[in-house]
Amino acid sequence: MEKKELVIVTGMSGAGKTVAMKAFEDLGYFTAQNLPANLLPNVWQMISSEPNIKRAAIMIDTRSRQFFVDLDEELFLMDEQNRGDYELRVLFLDADDKELVARYKETRRQHPLAGEKGTLEGLHIERELMGDLLDMSTDYVDTTPLDAKELRQHIINNFGSNEDRQSAFTVQVMSFGFKYGLPTDADLTDDVRFLTNPYYKKELRELTGLDQPVWDYVWDNPDAEKFYQMELERFRWLLPRYKAEGKTNLTIAFGCTGGQHRSVAFAHRLAEDLKADWVVNENHRDIERRKIGYGQ
Repeated sequence: MEKKELVIVTGMSGAGKTVAMKAFEDLGYFTAQNLPANLLPNVWQMISSEPNIKRAAIMIDTRSRQFFVDLDEELFLMDEQNRGDYELRVLFLDADDKELVARYKETRRQHPLAGEKGTLEGLHIERELMGDLLDMSTDYVDTTPLDAKELRQHIINNFGSNEDRQSAFTVQVMSFGFKYGLPTDADLTDDVRFLTNPYYKKELRELTGLDQPVWDYVWDNPDAEKFYQMELERFRWLLPRYKAEGKTNLTIAFGCTGGQHRSVAFAHRLAEDLKADWVVNENHRDIERRKIGYGQ
């Protein structure tokens, strides 16, 4: 039986815990934030009893000092009582004081322990509170030189499975009909209405771009093949660059008049061609829309 995993995310305020938690959420972890330390064992017991939850990430920081001071003791007891039932990891995020002060100035937020003495004094107090916890950490990340995108990638690389790393960037390929409106979630849209419409061939009207007769009709047109090859080359060039920029999901949409013939053929072919290198989902928004009473 695969072990469950609990990651405690903690560290200095301003070091990137919110970014890290978002990355854990994207990896499919059950996440919770600002949990009082003394509730941690009971909360984990409830979480671990859920069969559908395999991994959890819980953020605990110093915003509530009275709840934070016992965290190292609670983690010590949990580690002592754990008989190999689950993997307990403590992720400590840190950055040098100069960088943390700069981040607080940029966001115009006040350090939770600053009081009237200012951000730097608040950081000094926080480091004293964090001393024992830092020693207990299993994973330490200095985020001083990292931006949010680089920290997110670090979390994926060090806490994600091989499957997680492969699916960290997903391509959605869809077809749609312009007569029913543009898809609001499309990042890149191609209009294939310049191609001859199979709808006007009586024997093809009730079929879709997934049916062989329509498929053959679309791809027998030299313009369709030429346009597709140009777009395929473009997408193969673009996708690694979108991923490198930190985008997690890209939607490519092909549109024709009704979303039943030409756009379907293009979307399906592209999805199949990209699957060798990317995680691809295929969706045909309007493929059956005319048939269920919306009219041509």
